[in-house]
Amino acid sequence: MPALDSETDTSTDASTDAYVADFARFISAAPSSYHAAEEVARRLEEAGFERLDDRDEWPTGAGRRVVVRDGSVIAWVQPEGAIATTPFRILGAHTDSPSFKLKPNPSSSAEGLLQAGVEIYGGPLLNSWLDRELELAGRIVTDDGAQHLVRTGPMLRIPQLAIHLDREVNSGLTLDKQRHMQPIWGVGASGDLLAELAGIAGVPAERIAGHDLLVADTAPPARFGLGEAFFAAGRMDNLSSVYGGLVALLEAPADAGHVSVLAAFDHEEVGSGSRSGASGPALEDVLIRIGIGLGAGENERRRAFAASWLLSSDAGHAVHPNYPERHDPRNHPVLGGGPLLKLHANQRYASDAVGSALWTGICRQAGVTTQSFVSNNAIPCGTTIGPLSATRLGIRTVDVGAPLLSMHSARELAHVDDLAALGAAVTAFFAPA
Repeated sequence: MPALDSETDTSTDASTDAYVADFARFISAAPSSYHAAEEVARRLEEAGFERLDDRDEWPTGAGRRVVVRDGSVIAWVQPEGAIATTPFRILGAHTDSPSFKLKPNPSSSAEGLLQAGVEIYGGPLLNSWLDRELELAGRIVTDDGAQHLVRTGPMLRIPQLAIHLDREVNSGLTLDKQRHMQPIWGVGASGDLLAELAGIAGVPAERIAGHDLLVADTAPPARFGLGEAFFAAGRMDNLSSVYGGLVALLEAPADAGHVSVLAAFDHEEVGSGSRSGASGPALEDVLIRIGIGLGAGENERRRAFAASWLLSSDAGHAVHPNYPERHDPRNHPVLGGGPLLKLHANQRYASDAVGSALWTGICRQAGVTTQSFVSNNAIPCGTTIGPLSATRLGIRTVDVGAPLLSMHSARELAHVDDLAALGAAVTAFFAPA
């Protein structure tokens, strides 16, 4: 099956083909949250957005702007004529994905092979990471405080034990997170992994003062199946939403009557509790600074927030054909059925009736179908940035996202129509109300 490295049309909808082909390029450029934030900023700057620094005074007039905070990125289009009570339309997503993070002092050897010490990040589907060519990607910080993005390309592998040495493996695979999930990266009795990374980054090894490096799958995104309707790639949870928000923001009009915002946070997979996570101050800081530039005091700011909306977009579950009993028996969202409206009585998602009506109208305006996701009562569901952001800001929030199979696998599965439909819906969300 072909990797997506061209704009070749393979379906009946050329716009979907172009969307998915460029999404593939975006994923390939974003093996870590730090790369994702930089890729969003790079693309926006190329389109004329002004990159700002948290430490500087920001311009106050109309404009298109972006700020990167570690592995998060927030960008916005401030229209002409905006005033202190102008509302916000915010697309919230996250840049991180379940994986493995490089530990301090990561170099070791066993049985003539060099190994990398890694720590579980979030909740990866462990067996899906076995027997794949993997890379390390993220940032290295040198002793002068400079940050260096680095990615190794194919360098590591977590080899599975052969069936000859575990005849019962197909009756149940049990993986110990410490003993069985340490990747190999070379041959020998000694080796310095950080020195190898320093060479790739072009910095002296002795000057490395810290690192945030994660494991990523190196297999390129690909389309396959009947009519090439399926799309497989790593990190679609949640780069599918980040990319959809990016495309929509690039098309956001300058006269929308609201400030259009893309907020892509880091650390969602580990609880969002960081300065660049949804529970941190990043988004609130940006919204307050925009408001101050428009002359907003506390009263005007609260009025603006009360008229605002946040679309919390995160990948959701399509019904698995081999495990239908794991899903709600009456609500069966399927691949190709359109993006999800995610609902949960106990507020694991922030959607309510008012938000559901907004989302339905947005999808109608965009000309796309939508489908509802609700959990089986016997199976607890995950959560998103939606309830966290709604609690912190008091802004009405609705949870949505593209349906996937194999969520939290090293390589997830989507339908191309759902990906493009999500982008179209977010574009409609940013359009004039």
